[in-house]
Amino acid sequence: MTKEILIGNVKIGGNNHVVIQSMTNTKTEDHNSTLNQINKLYEVGCELVRVSVPNNDAAESLKIITENSPVPIIADIHFDYKLAIKSIQNGAKKVRINPGNIGSEDKVLEVVRVAQEYKVPIRVGANSGSIPKEFEHLPKVDALCEAALKEVRILEKYGFEDIVISVKSSDVKETIKAYEKISKLTNYPLHIGVTEAGTYEWSIVKSSVALGYLLYKHIGDTIRVSIAGDPIEEVRIAKKILISLGLRQGLEVIACPTCSRTEINVEKWAKKVEEKFSYINKNLKIAILGCVVNGIGEGKDADIGIAGVKNGFVLFYKGKIVDEYKEEEILNEIEKLIELEEEE
Repeated sequence: MTKEILIGNVKIGGNNHVVIQSMTNTKTEDHNSTLNQINKLYEVGCELVRVSVPNNDAAESLKIITENSPVPIIADIHFDYKLAIKSIQNGAKKVRINPGNIGSEDKVLEVVRVAQEYKVPIRVGANSGSIPKEFEHLPKVDALCEAALKEVRILEKYGFEDIVISVKSSDVKETIKAYEKISKLTNYPLHIGVTEAGTYEWSIVKSSVALGYLLYKHIGDTIRVSIAGDPIEEVRIAKKILISLGLRQGLEVIACPTCSRTEINVEKWAKKVEEKFSYINKNLKIAILGCVVNGIGEGKDADIGIAGVKNGFVLFYKGKIVDEYKEEEILNEIEKLIELEEEE
């Protein structure tokens, strides 16, 4: 079990649930745009948001952002230790730094002192694109872990132990092996993810494989699905990964792969159901099936299901047929059954 750490009002590590994290892609200096995106991330289930702080204007903007954010804000810092200090003073509840590129240990110590004063954790670690030269001769997995542990030791040297670690690679197998190794060498909370995972489809594949495996092995305290695109999608995918593993409650929509017997547009109706009932935060499984030939049998494990017929749908509940309904009626009938579920 990892050590419990507090990031603002969010607990990570220990027996706490796996926390979903994402990162804004707006200019942090533009606090209105950044806050707008943070609020959208929060609405779809994000619990921690990281923002880049590349300059003094961004650090100043952070004060407005942290005062108005619905979730704790993490400041992402590179090279300038003064930006880390100002970010903490302006409300960041965690900072992500690389002690190796912050400068001398005296500068690291100054960051540590302010972080201790404000009770702000520090995330350190390595990724496959920025391994220090002194570790480049090692196998990639060993290099990732050694680079991260070197940074941990610098912080520990000054008595700082509110640490979160990451060892990300853009390669799925390297990511898995690095986190498996680091989890055996330390009890600090681990932030897991595949770095530079790519565009939407590649990111889903890489993140689902790597994060799914690690979480199944009880490795990982916070997660990020890195997508070259809209961060809102990062949160949606992360949530679905957690729901599929039973680590988070929520709606799961299952749908048949379709064939020539299909009487409805399964993909369209699956999306309609998922969008309409995305607010559900308890375990509920809804099946969308193209026909009644195998429909009810394939959806027998679902709480609620619909199967296509010539003029609409057959609705079934707990494996038993309720009735037949037209297209314009079916969503309302599903909603009635959901309300019935909530009453039980």
